Amino acid sequence: MTIAIVTSRKKQELEYIWFTPEFDAPSPGLQPHSPASGRENDSAVCKTSPIPFAGEGSGERTDCAASSLEKNRNRSGVAPLVFLHEGLGSIALWRSFPQKLCERVQRRGIAYSRYGYGNSTPRPLEEPLPPDYLEHEASETLPAFLNALHIERPWLIGHSDGGTIALLAAAGKVVPLAGIVVIAPHYFVEDICLAGIERARSAYETDGLRVKLARYHQGTDSVFYGWHNVWTDPNRRDWNIAAELEQIACPLLAIQGREDEYATLEQIEGIKRRAPHTELVVVENCGHFPHFIHADTVIERIAAFVEKVEA
Repeated sequence: MTIAIVTSRKKQELEYIWFTPEFDAPSPGLQPHSPASGRENDSAVCKTSPIPFAGEGSGERTDCAASSLEKNRNRSGVAPLVFLHEGLGSIALWRSFPQKLCERVQRRGIAYSRYGYGNSTPRPLEEPLPPDYLEHEASETLPAFLNALHIERPWLIGHSDGGTIALLAAAGKVVPLAGIVVIAPHYFVEDICLAGIERARSAYETDGLRVKLARYHQGTDSVFYGWHNVWTDPNRRDWNIAAELEQIACPLLAIQGREDEYATLEQIEGIKRRAPHTELVVVENCGHFPHFIHADTVIERIAAFVEKVEA
């Protein structure tokens, strides 16, 4: 499914998908979706099928039938989950994680591919990714997307770039949020991040990463070089959102793998220093994708956090 979103910069068609769990086995502390809330009018049926993943291992792709009324999907009485993908990601590259998390916390979720990613409107190769793309996504595109689909007070679940977008959205308070969960976010630029990006460039140009990513993006070169060029621009070396972190008041869970190849633990420890109510989870024996490598652990920690906040 796609939806037209208009911001101050562009009109864009964004692909999105709903994840709908079964509601007959509620998790402790969470209420199931009641028939009175409109589920009888919701025709969405989500299913998974195996697909290869551009990163580590293999995964699953989720496909979902359309509902006639999008607003019916947000009547469960509990805050839905909104999944925000990483810098080279898309709906498909979330694999089975969103569906599994939605099943665990017994609520609907939605993921979308940002402009230029997946099957959303492609970004022309000659159009550079703006240096403030994270800030623009948080302040304009995400609020417009939520409003268009009648999504109110969601939980944001963001990975890497998506985690930073979630942090900025919470700091800006443009839309009310139930809380945010950030997985391997970044709030400043580190040498380890730049080294990881250069390794990714080598893999893209010489080791088959381009072919893998081409399965999931219409404009593969635009996606990769847009991301690469923004982060390796010398003018970005001093970028950080430390001041914005101090404005976050909503519940915040920050998760990172101890062996993250793009970041040190200062990324989440610095978040906690500036937003002291933040809860931290460090996943051992894990790199940049803890929600894939240790999916069960991450899902349980997120579920426990959501249940505590909503108790």
